[in-house]
Amino acid sequence: KAAIFGVSHERTILTGLNLSNSLVELGDCDDAKTLTRDQLLPAARNTLGADHDLTLKINMNLAFALQANPESTRNDLLEAERIMQHTVQRRRRVFGPAHPATRNCEVGLFAARAQLALA
Repeated sequence: KAAIFGVSHERTILTGLNLSNSLVELGDCDDAKTLTRDQLLPAARNTLGADHDLTLKINMNLAFALQANPESTRNDLLEAERIMQHTVQRRRRVFGPAHPATRNCEVGLFAARAQLALA
């Protein structure tokens, strides 16, 4: 997609998010974190803005990559919790507290806090 639309196009960013999600599912959390931090988040923030639905999904994916890594440190889990808290706040403000995406982020935040409590 990058060759067709350019690296900052919404469809390219969405394709990158799908790749990052797949990397997490396959257990390649380090590559998912690198892709998300170094390429996807900067492109999404610059092109779509910090409050865009896709940007918020990318934030959550970074948090999931931090959580899902079996080698996650307590600092990784703290970072994941912080990202999720920030994302939940943005979703509540932009989409409202009853929006399904907001509710899903709240569930992710609850799970992150539970994982952190066990760490």
